[in-house]
Amino acid sequence: MPSEKDILALVDEQECIEFLAKMVQHKSYTETPGEIKLARFMRDAMADLGLQAELQPVVADRVNAIGTLRGTGGGKSLLFNGHLDTNPATDGWTVDPWGGLVKDDCLYGIGVSNMKAGDAAYFCAVRTLVKAGFRPAGDVILTYVIGELQGGVGTVRAIEQGVKADYFINCEPTDVAALTLHAGAFVIIIELEGITRHISKREEAVDVIAAASALIPRINAIEFSGAKNALHKSVNRANIGTIRGSLSRDFHDWRPPQIADFARLTGTARYSPSQTQDSVLADIRRELDTLEREFPGLKTLVKSEQEETGRPLMLPFEVDPASPIVTSVNGAYKRLRGVDQPTGAMAPPCFYGTDAAHFQHMVGMEGVVCGPGGKFNTMPDERVELTDYLDAVRLYLMVILDICGPVGEL
Repeated sequence: MPSEKDILALVDEQECIEFLAKMVQHKSYTETPGEIKLARFMRDAMADLGLQAELQPVVADRVNAIGTLRGTGGGKSLLFNGHLDTNPATDGWTVDPWGGLVKDDCLYGIGVSNMKAGDAAYFCAVRTLVKAGFRPAGDVILTYVIGELQGGVGTVRAIEQGVKADYFINCEPTDVAALTLHAGAFVIIIELEGITRHISKREEAVDVIAAASALIPRINAIEFSGAKNALHKSVNRANIGTIRGSLSRDFHDWRPPQIADFARLTGTARYSPSQTQDSVLADIRRELDTLEREFPGLKTLVKSEQEETGRPLMLPFEVDPASPIVTSVNGAYKRLRGVDQPTGAMAPPCFYGTDAAHFQHMVGMEGVVCGPGGKFNTMPDERVELTDYLDAVRLYLMVILDICGPVGEL
């Protein structure tokens, strides 16, 4: 049986870099034809390796790409998970967002950090094994899903169609740290209804813009109730991201001499495994009750966006640091880099929200979030450091050998 060192020596770094660049060159915005095209590209790449590969229906014509390397038998199965959809490129880029440029020991591109580097890394780990003529004892499942930016609809549909394993690694960007706890996330919607008057009668009005101005700092600084310990409390955070206030629900912006009587605020809340969406909404409700007392005549409402969209909830995720998958990732990192791997609820990844929670809550799988990228995540000139990317390839390969059992020849 080849040693771990012998197998790691087989990683073709240039081939790995070229594959990542090809993924970046796909413009795979969520809910666009490019997302589907990239899923087909991944299906074909896995099929070319001899994996059992398929396109799995999600919604309408949107699809996941799922591939399985069948083991020789007797080992634990390991699932890798990553999404193909990306945020849009914003202003401020100095390079082509879809060029896959390699410069200054980084590879640039929209979505390369979130999270095509992670996607490519686990593909290249499996490709290294297959090209060398080896396979592990347990199965390795590669999942390339769509719609993570919409609550994880792709992963939810994959699980509903029977995709599962003994352990998983979600490869969202953590700068190759081991994230064992992250917050749940959902969009909050707050509506404020006041009383309009002309500016000449302002004393008779209830100004929703003034009320919103008082509310926003309180929401942004809120600590939610019910956290069972300091670690859980550390992942509490909320933010109001948009506000629109004007006349009526039709937002008649053309009449600024009138006191605004309707405002709609949207934001996001992050909460821990010992809290719930309902408890968070109750905490915000108490803030709104206080606001109503301060602005007599004001009426307020708070709800989750899920009530309007029906999208899956991004629930909190937590795994015991002593879980075999965590200790396997920790051990691989230590052998690879010679130092202990940062492990726990590190910021900022602990505030992201990932599909890891779906595997935990829907099918009870143990896993960890660990992937390249993060430092330059979701920003102009988004990029990933090649050292982190290539180390992720090696780390995933090492975990496959450890979790899935000894490799044998195909």
